[in-house]
Amino acid sequence: LLTKLHAVLGNWGWSIVALVVLLKIAFYWLNAKAYASMAKMKAINPRIVEMRARLKDNPQQMQQEMMRVYREEKVNPMGGCFPIMVQIPVFIALYWVLLSSVEMRNAPWAMWIHDLSSPDPYYILPVVMTATTLLQTALNPAPPDPMQAKMMWFMPLIFSVMFFFFPAGLVLYWIT
Repeated sequence: LLTKLHAVLGNWGWSIVALVVLLKIAFYWLNAKAYASMAKMKAINPRIVEMRARLKDNPQQMQQEMMRVYREEKVNPMGGCFPIMVQIPVFIALYWVLLSSVEMRNAPWAMWIHDLSSPDPYYILPVVMTATTLLQTALNPAPPDPMQAKMMWFMPLIFSVMFFFFPAGLVLYWIT
């Protein structure tokens, strides 16, 4: 598909952006369900926080009560995770394409990106990716568990460290 997009667009970078747009269109329904699940989680978050404070000495009852609330409200706590699970195989496939494909070597995109198969020489794309991921984290509802909430803020920072060494085309995919 990426090769077909390149034949139409004539640029590998814009082909990656077009691939993301096509994937977003193809999986719109899945993303919509995930956002609806996150909105429901945000709506019941005050009840969960109150319940955690009230039942902090009885973890088993707290878990049972949380499951009861999730069932009553028809909320799947893992509902927001499904879209990322779909993206992982595409991400891995693109990673290997960028590393092993001869056509991607020295493939320019725009301005300072002269090779999509090597890391961004000025680290601009990874910094932009970190900022957008932190913005997404701020827009999502905070998990009721304080440890989980901290992890939600640390994960973008951990991923950004990894992305500083990934090919620029892969960082472009993730930003888009």
